[in-house]
Amino acid sequence: MPLFLRRIIAVGRKEFLHVLRDPRSLALGILMPLIMLFLFGYALTLDVDRVPLAVWDQSQTAQSRELISRFEGSRYFSLRQHVSSYQQLEQAVDRRDALIALVIPTDFAARLDAGTQPVLQVILDGSDPNTATIAQGYAEAIVLTWSRQISMAAMQRRFPQRAAQPIPLEIRPRVWFNSDLVSRNFIFPGLIPVIMMIVAALLTSLSMAREWETGTMEQIVTMPVRKWELIIGKLAPYFCIGVVDLLLSVGVGYYVFSVPLKGSLLLLSALSLLFLVGALAVGMLISIIAKSQLLASQLALLVTVLPAFLLSGFIFPLENMPAPIQAVSHIVVARYFVTILRGIYLKDVGMETLWPQALFLLGFAGLILSLAVFKFKKKLG
Repeated sequence: MPLFLRRIIAVGRKEFLHVLRDPRSLALGILMPLIMLFLFGYALTLDVDRVPLAVWDQSQTAQSRELISRFEGSRYFSLRQHVSSYQQLEQAVDRRDALIALVIPTDFAARLDAGTQPVLQVILDGSDPNTATIAQGYAEAIVLTWSRQISMAAMQRRFPQRAAQPIPLEIRPRVWFNSDLVSRNFIFPGLIPVIMMIVAALLTSLSMAREWETGTMEQIVTMPVRKWELIIGKLAPYFCIGVVDLLLSVGVGYYVFSVPLKGSLLLLSALSLLFLVGALAVGMLISIIAKSQLLASQLALLVTVLPAFLLSGFIFPLENMPAPIQAVSHIVVARYFVTILRGIYLKDVGMETLWPQALFLLGFAGLILSLAVFKFKKKLG
């Protein structure tokens, strides 16, 4: 066995023993990702379903009840209460018992029978503009579909000879990649890079700083190992923890949340390990610079959490951000890994499509590792 490899193994063995004797590191490295996976997996969703609905039916006719049944039968609305005045309706919206209210006028059925256009009122709670906009679209779609069916039925009664004529234009939508339009299938692949980035950087950010605070750095600098051998050896146990976190993330996504993996598991694993090296190197670089566990952990959170959540495209679309913010996001490594995982998970794309992102991960890992080796000085003070 080459001498340099023996030295790396020795340093790695020493760091492994320290991690195993420190239950806090194991909890941070394994339990924290699991907690985040279940917390975000169950709590974070972009789906707007079962929107609370209140109805004031002033008409009290068969036509109005049929329209209300369309809302009740939709998975997008949940009829919570019937009201009999604007005051009750306002109270329901104020208490958030209803986010949308439907008001059917007294002349609703009479106008329908007379062939004139009735007017419905839809009141929305605009304090959450995204939900209000989506709920408005759902309500309009239900009303327009029902109105179209009524118009077709009326035309068939008046002009039976035209009833068999085909509709001039018909739309047949087809959704690719996420046919059920489940936001969890979109969120979960983006959650894995965020968790790996945060946990990996936090773990390694304490590595060198702990040596300074416990007074063992004197022993480290006198060890007959090169700088790069020392850093790789100290990264080895945390790399293994990161691999366990990756396996847990993929397993929880597939078996617990039923997130389909359409692409290559081998490609996903290879690129994930490359990203993991870069994330670990970020924490190691922070630990070398900070020399304090408290400062290092705070810097690691600042450098990983905010960019990973806000500038990776995990939740917020980068295309909607101002141009300067989009420019800054190009140096956030999590952005490229989010693109990779969503491509593999949802679209079954390969290296012929993902090679630019993979090249960035490779360059990022090499650059940060080189910086960590350069900044570490085998001397005290």
